[in-house]
Amino acid sequence: MSEECTHDCSTCSANCDHRAPQHEPPHPKSRIRKVIGVVSGKGGVGKSMTSAMLAVAMRRLGYQAGVLDADITGPSIPKLFGVHGPAIGDGESIRPIASRTGVQIMSINLLLDDPEAPVVWRGPVIAGAVKQFWQDVVWDVDFLFVDMPPGTGDVPLTVFQTLPVDGILIVSSPQELVGMIVGKAVQMAKMMNVPILGLVENMSYAVCPDCGKHIAVFGESHVDEIAAKYTLPVLAKMPIDPELSKEADAGMIEMYAGDFLDDAARAVAKLLKA
Repeated sequence: MSEECTHDCSTCSANCDHRAPQHEPPHPKSRIRKVIGVVSGKGGVGKSMTSAMLAVAMRRLGYQAGVLDADITGPSIPKLFGVHGPAIGDGESIRPIASRTGVQIMSINLLLDDPEAPVVWRGPVIAGAVKQFWQDVVWDVDFLFVDMPPGTGDVPLTVFQTLPVDGILIVSSPQELVGMIVGKAVQMAKMMNVPILGLVENMSYAVCPDCGKHIAVFGESHVDEIAAKYTLPVLAKMPIDPELSKEADAGMIEMYAGDFLDDAARAVAKLLKA
């Protein structure tokens, strides 16, 4: 049974005639040219890694980039970049932490006294924290990547309704099961009228160190079939690379030399010329 419309879109995902953009302005001192969401329908597919590497790729192209870590209960962006808090505030604003190469970062772990302390909050409080990262943090970026938690719940809904998202990238992995999960993310983006820039498949293959053969560790990829079904481009197929894992664990993601996301970065850069 459908519920009677209360005209309060903050808790509803229905794409009805009552829905209107409710985008909140960023901090008055912020300069943000484009907002890009990095989403996945499920966890464990490398969404945070993709967000971090995209920000690094944009810096290498000469743009100012930042990462808003909206995965409040599972924040990993500070660890990938090797940055630590506390983020400094003056009562009216908060300054993001800058990485070695100038990537601007805001995450709940940069505000906690103990970065290993669990964030045991309910959905509305988590969504409120994401809003604060948008409204209270002073960003100075050409591209702000929003690393979202998996699924289609409170936080993705809050981001789509609160932030003027210019496009999203959907991260997947090779398993056939992921096709259904990607479909959910695609449908949510369409419901919220958010453009989908393309798909990024992570853990596509591993390269044999002896012969160079590509090994489909998780089975044959289905990303091309999924992309064709939804008429979306495949922007990257990222391998399982022990060197990437090593740099990530050491907080040195910016030192990784792989160029697997260069096409995705160029697709994002085109938004400034549109």
